[in-house]
This record gives sequence, C-alpha cells and structure tokens, in this order.
Amino acid sequence: MSATGGLHVVALGGGHGLAVTLKAVSAYASRVTAVVSAADDGGSSGRLREWWDGPAPGDVRRCLLALAGEQADQQLWARLLDHRFSQGDLAGHSLGNLVLVALAEQLGDFGAATAELGRLLGVSARVLPATGGRVELCAEVDGPDGPEQVNGQAAVAYSEAPVRRVWLGPACPEALPEALEAVATADQVVLGPGSLYTSVIAVCSVPELRRALAARRGGRVYVCNLGYQVPETAGCDADSHLAALVAHGVVVDTVVCDPTSEVGALSPTGLGMSALSVPAPERRAAEAVLVNAPLSGPGGHAHDPSLLAPVLARLARTAPPS
Repeated sequence: MSATGGLHVVALGGGHGLAVTLKAVSAYASRVTAVVSAADDGGSSGRLREWWDGPAPGDVRRCLLALAGEQADQQLWARLLDHRFSQGDLAGHSLGNLVLVALAEQLGDFGAATAELGRLLGVSARVLPATGGRVELCAEVDGPDGPEQVNGQAAVAYSEAPVRRVWLGPACPEALPEALEAVATADQVVLGPGSLYTSVIAVCSVPELRRALAARRGGRVYVCNLGYQVPETAGCDADSHLAALVAHGVVVDTVVCDPTSEVGALSPTGLGMSALSVPAPERRAAEAVLVNAPLSGPGGHAHDPSLLAPVLARLARTAPPS
C-alpha cells in the first residue's frame, strides 16, 4: 500500500491498449500513473514530428482522454480534443495533439503540458511520457536475404517481415525521474495489452525504465493480447509474447491471459523457458505465474475493463511490497 493507504498502480504501454488498462486500474487504485510510449511516428504525430523535437503526443493524448472526468465540461473538452480535422492543411490532425504541442511550447516542458491538459480534463491520474526527448523505434526483421533494419514505429508495425528485436534511437534516452520513481515504488506495474513490439516493448526499451522494472521485488503483470495484430504479431501465441518479453529483458511476475482468445494462454512449456539464451535476472520473466480469466468484451476483439479490473485488483492486493 502507498503512504496514503490506497493502492498505487503504474500502467506501461501506449495506444488503445493502455487506455483500456487505465480504465481498469482506475476502478480499484487510489493513485494511477501512466508511463506512455513516446515513439509514435504515424498519422498526426508523425506529421508533427517533422518539425517538433519533443515526444510524440498521440499516445499521451489517448490516455488523457480515456481518464477524463465525468463532468459535462470535462466530457465536452474530451470530445473536442479528440476531434480530427477532415479538410484543409489540418486534415488528419487531432486537435488534442496540436494543443499538447502548443502547451509544451508555451510552458517549455512536455510533462508540464501533459499535466495542464490533464487538469483541464479532470484527470486524477498522472500521465508521463517514457522519455522527455525525441526517440525513434528501430527493429531488426527477417528479410529475404537475412536480417534487415527497419526504422520508425509505423514502419515496424506494418513490416511484413517477422520482428526479431526492437530498440530506441538514441540508444539511451533519459527516462523522466517521476516515471522511474513510480515504477520503483508502486504497488503494481501493469504492462499491456497493446502492440507487443511497438507499444509494450517500445516503452520498456528506455534502459532506465527497464532496469527499474527488473529491480522490483514483484507486482509486475503482463496482460496478454487477445488476438493477432497483423502483420506485427501475425501467428504469435501467448508463448511467443512471453518469449519476446524475456528476450528484451522485460521482467514480469504474472501473465494474464484469456484462454478462449485467438492468442490463447501459455502452455506448460511456455512457463519454463529458462533454456532461452538470456542472462539473469531477465530469465525470471520465464518463471511467471499464469492467470487465466475471461477478459474479452463483445466481439472478442478488445479487453473489457470491467472484467480486467477485478483480476488485476486481486493480484495487486497479494503482491509483495515493491
């Protein structure tokens, strides 16, 4: 428990998957911190990055909107900031992205801009970019003539070639001190669901964050995806998801799966992957505890926050102190 007596939960990731997790953890945690991937270079964020040298705003915007308060004015602002222009020079841009960048220029700091927009929306959680500077996601993929490098989150997500590994450029971007403290001291840290390489592993590719996660005593939960993300994780089952985390040095204690989903649950051999050629302490991720539970919403394509919340809450209350 945190000093205030309630649970403090950190959610790591990006995109729509992180928004689902934030809705779930907000149901049982008194303090919520989101640490968001800042490598998005597609759509509106990608166009802004042509001249904007700060973190990509898109995933931060999605998290803030997911956590907006219920008052009429807060919901009005949420709808307004989610507006996407359809014509003219602004076609394709999200108003929320433009406002975040404008606030960052006015205040001189992207973190301060995120906090100010969160105040306007009535967001009680803390939303932090994984790093305060500009980063690019890079990947090694299996090309027709051997390994090839692909640069840019969008290019990695839509690469038809299987992904071997991902990393960030520059290689050692600085994590925000507030994000490091949150990961180190929270009662629980939840990774996923979301794009395996371009959201979950992307945010853990900030070396300081990955080390802070590995240094914890417990409380690290990975929520596995329900379905394949084509082409990024086409054909990848739950075992493949855990293997990718282990290979990238991402340590988790528990893997939560919906066994009825397309991705399925871990197999008995998937929980004993110590034979993988990875160093300790990263190998501890291969010893994760498996929790099976029905998690999918209508249609089976997305997690239902109301089903995910009680599963995560039970795990949070039984986790050892960080």
